[in-house]
Amino acid sequence: MPLFKKFSNQLKDESTMGPRGCTAGYLGTIKSDLNFNPQNDAARLKKAIETKGVDEATIVDVLAKRTNAQRQQIKTAYQQSTGKSLADDLKKALKSDFEEVVLALLMTPTEFDAFEMKKAMKGMGTNEAALIEILGTRSNKEITGLKNSFREMYGELLEDNIKSEVKGELENVLVTLCKATRSEDPNIDDSQAKSDAKALFQAGKNRIGTVCSVLIEILTTRSESQLCQIFKNYNQLSETGLAHDLQDELHGSLEDCLVTLVMAAWNKPYCFAEKLHFAMKGLGTNTDTLTRIIVSRSEIDLLKIIEEYKKHYGKTLQEQIQSETNGDLEKILVALCGTQ
Repeated sequence: MPLFKKFSNQLKDESTMGPRGCTAGYLGTIKSDLNFNPQNDAARLKKAIETKGVDEATIVDVLAKRTNAQRQQIKTAYQQSTGKSLADDLKKALKSDFEEVVLALLMTPTEFDAFEMKKAMKGMGTNEAALIEILGTRSNKEITGLKNSFREMYGELLEDNIKSEVKGELENVLVTLCKATRSEDPNIDDSQAKSDAKALFQAGKNRIGTVCSVLIEILTTRSESQLCQIFKNYNQLSETGLAHDLQDELHGSLEDCLVTLVMAAWNKPYCFAEKLHFAMKGLGTNTDTLTRIIVSRSEIDLLKIIEEYKKHYGKTLQEQIQSETNGDLEKILVALCGTQ
């Protein structure tokens, strides 16, 4: 599978490094407006919605330049001043992919994750890539918040939805991640890492047939720092590295899921950068993926994602978005990415 081949080489070549993307300081692109006034912003949005043809530029200027916490205050101010829901009014006024981004910005982070999980499992077919991306990159706290929001929004348990939509080993991985019990201990046990590296090697590359249960158990329970130590030790056993070996031994969504766990532990910003790259590669653009990653990471590590994107693909993320999208969608996504 081509999606992770560059990363496989990176992981093998950088066996003395990791984890990556952990620079101290704020790494989001959206910062608090120091002159924030929720009542004024609510009034501006009301006027923009009521303007003939809708004033999309003002909507972008307000919502793409406020933190999520500030947007929640704007929603409250709008409700108090108009007696109506800001999200409902914007949904009526807007359309297409631009509408989707605007509504995403109005949700809290856990609500947006819950919304994306529900959308991925709604109707015919299941968007397994979205389920993998979300559960494979979130902390225990974020997954717990996601599960609570899912129950509040839909009156259902996230685990039950996953079990009804996904089967086999992938179901086991996603349900395990959904428990939000993964170790987050930053301390490293090298002896255990060596033992786990050997177990991974013997379960996959060093045998005919793959013991998926061993791969799943290690990759879904060890902390990210511990996994990085495991990867380094694994490289002493395999000439090709864990990510490459997983690609050789597995296929389909299970491969995507386990390699995503490896990538997210080693270099999470690059993991997202690569997913963005493939969302815009070739014919057509996966705007759902663009929206989900850019909105969800805009106050976490989008600056690092942009840095990794430029490093590996030769142009800025903003430039690529401008070449793949247009109109108001382009404007709001580029605004969320900040200045180039």
